[in-house]
Amino acid sequence: MDLELGPLQLAWLGDAVWELHQRLRRCRQPGRSADLHRAVVAEVRADAQAAALSRLEAAGLLTDAELDLVRRGRNRAGRGPRRGDAAAYGQATGFETMVGWLFLQNPSRLGQLLAHLEDADP
Repeated sequence: MDLELGPLQLAWLGDAVWELHQRLRRCRQPGRSADLHRAVVAEVRADAQAAALSRLEAAGLLTDAELDLVRRGRNRAGRGPRRGDAAAYGQATGFETMVGWLFLQNPSRLGQLLAHLEDADP
């Protein structure tokens, strides 16, 4: 797939991929749909995405190319929601950019990083 997408398009795609990943994790658990929805919403918020990125960085798992994608996404992020933390929003946009790119270009690598996040936060 040869798509020339910018950081914000990749972030938009990465946000959807991350939400789908969280929904798939939750659908394996018993529970009411409203409770499962709340759990997913908690994981797709900017602060949760920023925390996921932080865990990957702290573990030293990201390549230079992946860190560059994060930087490009972070630099293109706007301020975010009025009441939100601008720094967390930027980190989340960087995370989403990387996830979107990996989804299109290297799904097996994306799977490795998502598996690490699941192992770190079961």
